[in-house]
Amino acid sequence: MVVCAVAWLVAHVRMLGLDEREKSLQMIRQLATPLHSENTLQFYNERVVIMSSILEHMCADVLQQTATQIKFPSTGMDTIPYWNLLPPKKPIKEVLTSVFTKVLEKGWVDSRSIHIFDTLLHMGGVYWFCNNLVKELLKETRKEHTLRAVELLYAIFCLDMQQLTLTLLGHILPSLLTDSSKWHTLMDPPGKALAKLSVWCALSSYSSHNKGQASARQKKRHREDIEDYISLFPLDDTQPSKLMRLLSSNEEDANILSSPNRSMSTSLSASQLHTVSMRDPLNRVLANLFLLISSILGAKTAGTHTQFVQWFMEECVDCLEQGSRGSILQFMPFTMVSELVKVSTMSSPRIVLAITDLSLPLGRRVAAKAIAAL
Repeated sequence: MVVCAVAWLVAHVRMLGLDEREKSLQMIRQLATPLHSENTLQFYNERVVIMSSILEHMCADVLQQTATQIKFPSTGMDTIPYWNLLPPKKPIKEVLTSVFTKVLEKGWVDSRSIHIFDTLLHMGGVYWFCNNLVKELLKETRKEHTLRAVELLYAIFCLDMQQLTLTLLGHILPSLLTDSSKWHTLMDPPGKALAKLSVWCALSSYSSHNKGQASARQKKRHREDIEDYISLFPLDDTQPSKLMRLLSSNEEDANILSSPNRSMSTSLSASQLHTVSMRDPLNRVLANLFLLISSILGAKTAGTHTQFVQWFMEECVDCLEQGSRGSILQFMPFTMVSELVKVSTMSSPRIVLAITDLSLPLGRRVAAKAIAAL
């Protein structure tokens, strides 16, 4: 009962400001204090030692952030490795920024930094963690720094690649691509670096996902998390998703983006013809991301977000030619091929053959038509 109560209190404390945590921490302190009575149950002291070890691990990050001292009964065990990593009473966003800056300066991630990033991922959540690291990447203006940042972020994202990829492709990229006030952040070199990171994460997650080697955190993912992705990208294509409503809110491109020709039911992709399950969150996010990319390429207006899409597709082709396992291009609508060949860097028969699924009759017809138009 004590363990359950403290677990709830720790989760509650993480949502409170530093000056609002005292009451909850006092309750944790009282629950962690063992009873001293002659009428205790048999083996009570032994159970207290086991319970204290569990509570100590559960409360570690909360206590060190608030600089609170709670004395747990001695367990006779070694201290927790990497204890007191986070500076007390310092906002976790500042900690994330400072640690990433140091890692970027060194050019590699040491074990201590990995443990700090893992702690911050648990404390802030997947979206907070991914969103703030992407912001750090977009701050860089020197090409060599952005390339180094991509490699480091890819290594950091391996802490929970599946969930971070879903967040990056399903939430952060659509937000950047559909909000005109954020388009300036996608300029070269940070925008090109973000496109590279996105493709790397997508390919890595899709490849490992196909092998069925789900991470421990993915196995523990609650059903409501899956339902969140389904609500964002509904299974019923006759109902507009949140993403499509967001796209259609742009008055200038409303007719194009909300056109039936742009819906997933009519813009066929190889994944649909191969009957890839769209109930899977990763497949659904990839399909909707390519639908968004197709809408941007077919829109009347162009900007840095259009250039970002081109960098994204170029990186997909480069990775495909290098023999990456698990092609995400199967989620690309066939209608995108005619738009892509209009881009000078992608107007070649070699690229057309690379981005179309030649195992399908429709793919062969689309490729032949695109090559004939070159």
